[in-house]
Amino acid sequence: MSDPFALETTHAARQLTLSDSAVARLLKLIKAEGDKRLMLRVTVSGGGCSGFQYGFDFDTETKDDDLIFERDGVRVVTDEVSMDLLAGSELDFVDDLVGAYFKVNNPNASSSCGCGTSFAI
Repeated sequence: MSDPFALETTHAARQLTLSDSAVARLLKLIKAEGDKRLMLRVTVSGGGCSGFQYGFDFDTETKDDDLIFERDGVRVVTDEVSMDLLAGSELDFVDDLVGAYFKVNNPNASSSCGCGTSFAI
């Protein structure tokens, strides 16, 4: 018999949360585009200066292997393979002297580079 707590822990670890600032920025961008169907697609691919890199694009459609995370009417979508590397992460939006950008606070990353878009595990 399996341990139901273990399943809950595993499920909880495969979450992607959205910060208040990420939600606010996405709401603003979606409103500016005039298409309420827009979702932010977050992907992870090989490359960048640390081994993996994040990708951010708007999308209106989902695929069979997509996971959708929603908060306050904002939807973020990612595929199963990317989720393996994003599990437990928070999507944030930073607006500081360096610039304005989406940032992934990823507990799986052992290091990241100064550009904020690549990481190593």
